[in-house]
Amino acid sequence: MTQALKFLAFDTSTDMMSIALSNGPQTWHHHGVGGANASAQLIPTVHALLAQAQLQLSDLTALVVGQGPGSFTGLRTACAVAQGLALGANLKVIPVDSLKAVAEDARQSLAPAQDWHIASVMDARMGEIYVGVYAWHAATSQWTSVQPLQVGPPEAMAAQLSRMKLPKLVLAGNGFDVYKDRFPLHEFAVGGVPVSCVAAVPNALALLRMASALWANQEAVAPEWVQPLYIRDKVAQTTAERDAIKLAKAEALANSSAATTSAPPT
Repeated sequence: MTQALKFLAFDTSTDMMSIALSNGPQTWHHHGVGGANASAQLIPTVHALLAQAQLQLSDLTALVVGQGPGSFTGLRTACAVAQGLALGANLKVIPVDSLKAVAEDARQSLAPAQDWHIASVMDARMGEIYVGVYAWHAATSQWTSVQPLQVGPPEAMAAQLSRMKLPKLVLAGNGFDVYKDRFPLHEFAVGGVPVSCVAAVPNALALLRMASALWANQEAVAPEWVQPLYIRDKVAQTTAERDAIKLAKAEALANSSAATTSAPPT
């Protein structure tokens, strides 16, 4: 009998801390407050979910992490914890851009048997938005990226998107709502029909739904290759941020090693 794939996924690219675990068709998840809270609560919540599922880290097929774009501190925390946990348990990691997770979150509310173009539009703060455009192929249940990830003023991003004239376009995320006065939705109307907008966020359940296909496509990498995907020019870390990230990585590695060592022999 084929062994069920088991994935641990988490995303802290926004103010939400989202963690999910799968064992074949079974899932366990936690969605809570992120931000500064994520660096302190991510590892304990991961271990709590593993305990609920009666799994060890070493039982997993791979980790899945939202690598950004998004909150710089959140991305560093997620990637550092993914590295530490994966190194300690000898696992690979599947890094996924968080805007693709937004598209997958939105797709759940759409007709499943249809092809779609979904543009993820997320608030990037500083008066800008992140944009990622993806095509969903229903026949193969696969995503493809339509263009490189972008960040810029809402007006410029909206104009660029509207010029692409994508069929069956859906806008997903929160950027068109946060900047409703600067993101002209009327530019996307076709024959007087307004474009569909779906409120969506990057979350671990969306990452889990993509995990099996990404694993089959051999998109898992060694832990040391997992890096935040910023898009916007990198902003220097403060001393406190550097210390927090080092501590998160060290704790993840120590917890992972301890859990592996204490696991009963099979």
